[in-house]
Amino acid sequence: MFSTMRDDIRSAFERDPAARTTLEVLLCYPGLHAVWGHRVAHALWVRGLELIARWLSHVTRALTGIEIHPGATVGPRLFIDHGMGVVIGETAVLGADVTLYHGVTLGGTSLVHGKRHPTLGDRVVVGAGAKILGNIEVGSDSRIGANAVVVKPVPPGSVVVGVPGEVVRRELRPVPARPDLEHGDLPDVLGQTLVSVMDRVDMLEKRLEGRLAAEPHPHQPRSGAWAWEDFAI
Repeated sequence: MFSTMRDDIRSAFERDPAARTTLEVLLCYPGLHAVWGHRVAHALWVRGLELIARWLSHVTRALTGIEIHPGATVGPRLFIDHGMGVVIGETAVLGADVTLYHGVTLGGTSLVHGKRHPTLGDRVVVGAGAKILGNIEVGSDSRIGANAVVVKPVPPGSVVVGVPGEVVRRELRPVPARPDLEHGDLPDVLGQTLVSVMDRVDMLEKRLEGRLAAEPHPHQPRSGAWAWEDFAI
């Protein structure tokens, strides 16, 4: 247990440059408190003490603003940065070294009992406000951009942005030891699309202007035999 707690504290130092001292992390990091509260609630849940587990989860939510269902399976060294508004559903599964920013939702899309929430692989980073919905899998080492809405499976090592979320890049480089969302490195899919459309319009306009310049004026005599229509007013 103490080894797990040390790993959780270490993950805060590794992924948040604002962390200064161990005491500060212990007292002022609601994400850490939510994870520890969940570990206790989950232990009660798997032992059949569902009501107590749900009550403890409810208390933790009131204290931290982070709602993790006690039935969710959370891997080691989960780090929730800031954390306000994070929701993790009952059948969600998170791998090791996952990083979640505030406003993230791992939600379900079905009323059927059973697996209905996402599965996140190891070292997945989910940006602020992103929603991952349904029984889908997000592969290890993937990054989900801020405010993306992911409803389809994501291959490992992918970058996903947009609504609905689309894979815009596959990472072939080695994954860094310290997870980094790299907010400034996420592609602007809409902007790139608009630029592409504008370039296409410019090209078509130039082609049209060139074709009009090459054609004779409607009242300019044509070479060859004259025709009555050439004298039409």
